[in-house]
Amino acid sequence: MLYSDIYQTAKSAILAHRMRSLLTMLGIIIGVGSTVLMVSVGRSFERYILDQVESFSSHLIEVYPTGFEKFGRSTDSLTFSDYEAVKKLSTVESVAPVIFVTEKVVYGTEEVSPYVFGTTKEFFNNYSLKVEDGRILNDADVSGARSVAVLAAQAAEDLFGDKNPVGERIRVGERFYTVVGVMQSLGSALLQDLDTPVYVPFTTARAQTGQKFLSYMSMKSTIDDDALAMADITSLLRQRHSIENPDNDYDKDDFRARSAAQATEIVGTVGLGLTAFIGLIAGISLVVGGIGIMNIMLVSVSERTREIGLRKAVGATRQDILRQFLMEAVSLTLLGGIIGIIGGASIGALLAAIASKFIGHVPFVLSIPALIAAVSMALGTGLVFGLYPARKAAEKSPMEAIRWEG
Repeated sequence: MLYSDIYQTAKSAILAHRMRSLLTMLGIIIGVGSTVLMVSVGRSFERYILDQVESFSSHLIEVYPTGFEKFGRSTDSLTFSDYEAVKKLSTVESVAPVIFVTEKVVYGTEEVSPYVFGTTKEFFNNYSLKVEDGRILNDADVSGARSVAVLAAQAAEDLFGDKNPVGERIRVGERFYTVVGVMQSLGSALLQDLDTPVYVPFTTARAQTGQKFLSYMSMKSTIDDDALAMADITSLLRQRHSIENPDNDYDKDDFRARSAAQATEIVGTVGLGLTAFIGLIAGISLVVGGIGIMNIMLVSVSERTREIGLRKAVGATRQDILRQFLMEAVSLTLLGGIIGIIGGASIGALLAAIASKFIGHVPFVLSIPALIAAVSMALGTGLVFGLYPARKAAEKSPMEAIRWEG
């Protein structure tokens, strides 16, 4: 019996019971569709996060006290002299010290409570922040401890609405500052925190708050290997803070160094774990769908016992019957897989488009490995769960099958 004849016979059997075939495929459709949907959504948001991180933090490194990470640890560990020492490292450039000013910002009747960063011009370079109007902080502002401020886009809108803030005076705590610049909006929910701060000269913030320690430092490495730059920073600060830590036990350090590359690795690891979890759930759905296909195929074998007998009586072999029923099972799972792929990809693209309207452009990423895995799992399900009914049909005696009354 030719494979084309086997395929046509299987096709006719499936189309003869369209509703039953559709219900049989439902488990496969859900399993494959959910795999494609969830993996594509996960990959799309992973790509979105990585694009955001890479857009403003190429070779970015941040160093901060362990007290910001672990409750009960001191936040007074980084000093201005640490900043000056780090500036001299050959693997580091564009270092910016930061002091947080925890004061409300007021303009007229408007009052907001943003992060107020006391920093230097290097901060804007480290995060690739661009000015929309006016200018950023400069060396003269820092050396002269001037009372000037730069507003992030959302902070400017909250305080001034549609009015141009440049040249206006705002009050931070009890001190007045003249606005000299407004930054471009970063335009996404992920980077919203960088759209809300107010930036003032580092020396002015230190004078206003009386802080002797840094809140943190941001910097860029001069080399592509961020790990080497972080090793230099870590070694220098351990030496300056008299920390003996040959085993790199981070609990012994009073500071933390983190890079954008590490954040990227974390995102990738989380994405991989999520994909594995989704694959497990989809596998369970496919097993349930496979059991449904096996049950329906067993019913089909029982209903078509006389047909099996007649086919054997006119010359069909055991292998022909086996292939016929196996082809029906595989066709059901493959068709269900195709429907699931189309449905999952369509919903995923729709969700990415909806998300783009609220949090900025979210690229839709259709994972080819996920598609291949989904189709392979569907075919495997058809083969595994279709084999028993096919063998049962193939083993029927022709005379017994012809005499069967049903």
